[in-house]
Amino acid sequence: MSIKFHLITLFADACDAYLSASIIGRARKEKKIVVKYQNPRDFVAGPKGSYKKVDDKPYGGGPGMVIVAMPIVKAVTKALRSKQKAEGSKQVILWFNPAAKQFTNTDADKLAKYTDIVLVCGRYEGIDERAKKILKTLAPMKEFAVGEAVYTGGEVPALAIIDAVTRRLPGVLGKDASVEERRIASSAVYTRPETILYRKKNYKVPAVLKTGHHSNIDKWRNAR
Repeated sequence: MSIKFHLITLFADACDAYLSASIIGRARKEKKIVVKYQNPRDFVAGPKGSYKKVDDKPYGGGPGMVIVAMPIVKAVTKALRSKQKAEGSKQVILWFNPAAKQFTNTDADKLAKYTDIVLVCGRYEGIDERAKKILKTLAPMKEFAVGEAVYTGGEVPALAIIDAVTRRLPGVLGKDASVEERRIASSAVYTRPETILYRKKNYKVPAVLKTGHHSNIDKWRNAR
């Protein structure tokens, strides 16, 4: 059974460029994951072809604009609708908040057990808080921060989570041992050539890595 990732975003093209490349792109082609998009602008009334405004000034004043609640609610509702009655479906809504719990590999392992993951990508100064209160009544919600920086939108955190979850799925990396945190791995890695000459100085591969002595190599890696 594949995982369906539903991105609620104003910038599907930007997300799809990353999600169509390399290992993630291959996982999509092999149907290990499915990626779907819902644009909040599609849930704003207005003549066809007209600009659909999804933001407004914040109550109480302050800089920037805030995404209004109902286009987000309607977009998530549509994303969940096809699976609401499906037997064995397990859904979760992800909401991004710089002040929330930091996303970890443990969280990625837990998310890999869901059938549908909805990722709500905010923009500007954020999303009207009432959207979150309403969405909590539709499906379980988890709030995460991805890194300590504040981003322009939720797309970067969403892509990071999709990447982290996808690479844990059986067959995506070929071998389970390829998931770095499940094996002994150093932050420093080397490949050929054995020696690199740069500006009259030789940069060599550590001798222990050429010995074939796995116990000593593991000790070297653990010491990094």
